[in-house]
Amino acid sequence: MSSLAQDIVSLLCQKGLTLGVVESATGGLISHLVTNVPGSSNCYLGSITSYSNQAKITIVGVSEDSIDHYGAVSPQVAEEMARGGRKVLNADICVADTGIAGPTGSTPEKPVGLFYIGLSHKDGTLNRKHIFTGNREENKQHAAETALSWVKEYLESLR
Repeated sequence: MSSLAQDIVSLLCQKGLTLGVVESATGGLISHLVTNVPGSSNCYLGSITSYSNQAKITIVGVSEDSIDHYGAVSPQVAEEMARGGRKVLNADICVADTGIAGPTGSTPEKPVGLFYIGLSHKDGTLNRKHIFTGNREENKQHAAETALSWVKEYLESLR
């Protein structure tokens, strides 16, 4: 995992870009992994752990209507978290996660392990849906790794 975060920090610094993170279900794990890399302070601006819906709304700028209509674990909220974090942190790129780590919190429509990752950058904001099948800690780890992998994929796509 550390090599993935190292790759991201190297790519960010090479390209002169900055990264911000907004985390919900990963609870700060993505930020922890990135800040374990020496030199990350040159390109990593920080994170917001918006675990509660209220924090998503008041700090990150997620629409209360989106949470009421789609739920906190939804593609819409993941995108709003990434877009809001990019703005609040003044970052070139922002990745965000929202999910159900487990073992509780699921519904028939939203199983344990369901995560949405949002990615916001100069060309727009996207989301990806993932369903992980581990325990709580494994689901958080998989979500953090998946989010960082997507950031790396995006950075490598830039020319």
